[in-house]
Amino acid sequence: MDDHVRDAGPADPGSSGRSAGAAESGEVRRFRERIGVRKLVDVHTHFMPERVLRKVWAYFDGLGPLTGGIEWPITYREEERQRVSRLREFGVRAFTAMLYPHKPGMARWLNGWAAEFAGRTPDCLHTSTLFPEDGVHTYVQEAVEAGARVFKAHVQVGAYDPADERLDPAWGLLADAGVPVVIHCGSGPAPGKHTGPEPIARVLARHPRLRLVVAHLGMPEYEDFLDLAERYTEVRLDTTMAFTDFSERFAPFPRRALPRLAGLGDRILLGSDFPNIPYPYVHQLHALERLELGDDWLRAVCHDNAARLFGLDRDVPGRPTDRP
Repeated sequence: MDDHVRDAGPADPGSSGRSAGAAESGEVRRFRERIGVRKLVDVHTHFMPERVLRKVWAYFDGLGPLTGGIEWPITYREEERQRVSRLREFGVRAFTAMLYPHKPGMARWLNGWAAEFAGRTPDCLHTSTLFPEDGVHTYVQEAVEAGARVFKAHVQVGAYDPADERLDPAWGLLADAGVPVVIHCGSGPAPGKHTGPEPIARVLARHPRLRLVVAHLGMPEYEDFLDLAERYTEVRLDTTMAFTDFSERFAPFPRRALPRLAGLGDRILLGSDFPNIPYPYVHQLHALERLELGDDWLRAVCHDNAARLFGLDRDVPGRPTDRP
C-alpha cells in the first residue's frame, strides 16, 4: 500500500492517548532538564493485584467516605504494563508498590504478590505491608529477609492504631533493619479514629530510629508532622499530592511553614500517588517547582534524598550517579 493511501486510512483509536502520553513525557523531561537531574525517584506509587486495584478505583468512583466526598477521577486507569511503561517514559528510575490491607489475614497475601511484582519489575523497590494481627512480626521478618526495601502502612484505610501493641515488635524489627515505612497517618482527605500526629508520635517515642516517611506531608496537619520531623532525625515526609491545585482547595499548605520545609530539604521525598491521581503526573512536579525553593532543593526532593535512603547508586558497582 502506498504511504499516502495508508495515511488516509482510519485513525488508530489509541493514537490520541499515545500522543497525550508523549506530550506529558516531554513536559516531565523538560522539568528534569531544568532542575538538572536525569531521573526521578518516586516513593509513593501504587501497584497491587488487579482485582484489588479495581476495587480501589471503584471506591474513588463512588465517592467513598475516606475520599472526603471529593470527586476523584483516576487519570491513569490503565493496565499494569501500561502504567509501568508510563513511569519509565517519565524518567522514574525507581518507584514503589504501595499496597495495604484493610482487614486481618490480607497483608501476607499482598506481600507475596508484591515480591513477585518486584521480581519481574526491577525498577520497583520491593514493597511490603503490615496490619495489627497475630503473626505480624513473623511475616514482616519474612518479608525483610526476602529483600523488602520499603513498607507501606495506611492508618486511615486500615482503621488501626499504629501504636497497637501487636505492631510493636514489627516496628522494632524495621527500625533495627533500617527499612523505611511510608505511612499514611495524616487526617486527609478525611479523618479517622487513629489519624493525626499523636498516635504515630507514640510509636516514635518507643522507636526513635524508625525510618518513617509520612505520606502527603501529613496533610492536613502539615505543621504537626514537620514538628515530628524536626524532633526525630529518621522521620521524612513525601510530597504526595501536596501543593497541587486539587489539594490546595481543601488542605492548603500554610505558607508560613515553607522555611521549615526548605530547612528539611534533605528529608523531603518525591511522592505522587500515581496512578490514583485526578490530574496529570507532571502537575505534581510543577507544583513543587512553583514553591520557588530552588533547584538544589528540587534535585534533592526529586532524586537525591530517596537515592541516598535506598542506596540506589550503590546497587550497581561503579554505576555513575544520575546527576549530570
